[in-house]
Amino acid sequence: MSPSQQSEPPDISSHTPDPSPQVIRLPRLALVGVVLLFFGVCFPALSWPAAFGWLFIVPIAVAFWVLRVRTTVSSEGLAMRRVLGSDQLTWDEVKGIHFPDRRWARVVLNDKTEKSLPLVRFDRLPVLAAASGGRITDPYAAAAEADTTPEDEE
Repeated sequence: MSPSQQSEPPDISSHTPDPSPQVIRLPRLALVGVVLLFFGVCFPALSWPAAFGWLFIVPIAVAFWVLRVRTTVSSEGLAMRRVLGSDQLTWDEVKGIHFPDRRWARVVLNDKTEKSLPLVRFDRLPVLAAASGGRITDPYAAAAEADTTPEDEE
């Protein structure tokens, strides 16, 4: 078979899940807020440095948080980076994921302990489902499939 006759893989469509690792983090645009915070801190800190000079630590800490905290989801597992420390989990260790009281997602491990997934909210569930390689179900896709009834197909 000549190279021109070999079949090519289909292009990735919107219905094909992207199996590549997905990084969930704050957008870099959040650093604009850090700059505004820095300017707000400048007025008292520069007017009386002996008393308010320590306020410069606040925008530095917020910038560090924006740049460091993230959750990476791949077909191998989950990697969580927090301000202090990080964790890596394989999918064999994960029993499930839940969302308590409108907060960040929590992953439930096989030993029934829980760990938080930084910056992962319920609206990121399709991204988690695609990057996990099917280990996490997408409730939006399941609801869309449930909406197609036999009456709709006729």
